[in-house]
Amino acid sequence: MDPLLTGEQAVLGAVLLDPRQLDRLGWLEPRDFYRPAHQALFGALRTLGGAGHPALAAEGAVPLAWLNDSLAEAGRHVQGLTASYPHALIAACPRPANAPVYGRMVLEGSIQRTVAEHAARLLAVAEEGARQHEADGTVAQSDVLVGVLVDLARRWGTPPRPQGPAVPPAVVAAAPAAGQIEDERFLLALLVHQDGAIGEVFGWLRPGDFADRGHGHLYRCLGALHHRGEPIDPVTALWEVQRRGLLADGTLTGERLSAVLGNGAAGSAEWLGEQLLRGSLNRTAAVAARQIAAQADGDRLAPGQLIGQALHALGPVDQVRERWRTATSPPDSQPRPRADQTARVSAALARSPARAAGRTMPGAASARIPCVVTAPTVRTRPHRSSS
Repeated sequence: MDPLLTGEQAVLGAVLLDPRQLDRLGWLEPRDFYRPAHQALFGALRTLGGAGHPALAAEGAVPLAWLNDSLAEAGRHVQGLTASYPHALIAACPRPANAPVYGRMVLEGSIQRTVAEHAARLLAVAEEGARQHEADGTVAQSDVLVGVLVDLARRWGTPPRPQGPAVPPAVVAAAPAAGQIEDERFLLALLVHQDGAIGEVFGWLRPGDFADRGHGHLYRCLGALHHRGEPIDPVTALWEVQRRGLLADGTLTGERLSAVLGNGAAGSAEWLGEQLLRGSLNRTAAVAARQIAAQADGDRLAPGQLIGQALHALGPVDQVRERWRTATSPPDSQPRPRADQTARVSAALARSPARAAGRTMPGAASARIPCVVTAPTVRTRPHRSSS
């Protein structure tokens, strides 16, 4: 026995037995039903109800015209409905008064199918984007999925808040696109051998954007040197790798390091970094889509949990796309940080719980002191002279 099929039959049978149940099912839509015949039949019932069918005002037994007219209206949109099928639906309904409960079962199944369907679409678009070396389609499809999740949350009556799963589903990341590992190696060689090149990508490229784990760790080493204001060249890079134990634990090998540190490279670090970030966006979206599809498989999660965990899975996609927007937007369009954040601090303090009357913090003055936040001072590590 299929619970979803039983629920669809029960809610249709309830409306056929008592047309006034339509008033309690205004939130249910024909597309929420899985079977096309059930979609057409529920749509017909809503159409007749909206037109003021006489059965809505009938007292006692429902007139036979309600069943016949519903069947005729549904037959305009789908084939295969017989005169006996409405009677089978009526027999499947234990109590017409439980129609809202049956309807919620139908809506729950619809939410699970809708989430799985749009996750599959995002996965297909992300995989195609990886092959075509473009990310616009992935960005657009992720927006569609977020919009679908927000709409489903509204219909279910739950706030659309990201909710992390207790145990994240195990998802195997797809293999990187052809040539991507070589592009990463070329970019790292360029960052090592071209003075100042890392400044072109340091603001938005992250170690996790590299498909190869070892390349990501090597980029982290170069970023640490840049952050400390130290020079980047084959010698300093090798020393940082050694200090972090990446050779001892096997994360990197001498042969792989030689491919980066031993050969010079010339080109645009910014352009190569954008290519890597585009690939990272597609990979991250594909992983999120697989996680959402795994969560939507079966009836293990309630709709509110499924929606929250799907939004949580899309969080890393939003982070990568924000950096993608930063990397590809003109410099003048970048948002500038506010120097004075007094208003934001005051708003945060206003949201804090009030202290009990007569209690003050030790050493606090009775008068309110305005809080002014200044930009932090950036300190760079001085270079040591060779003498």
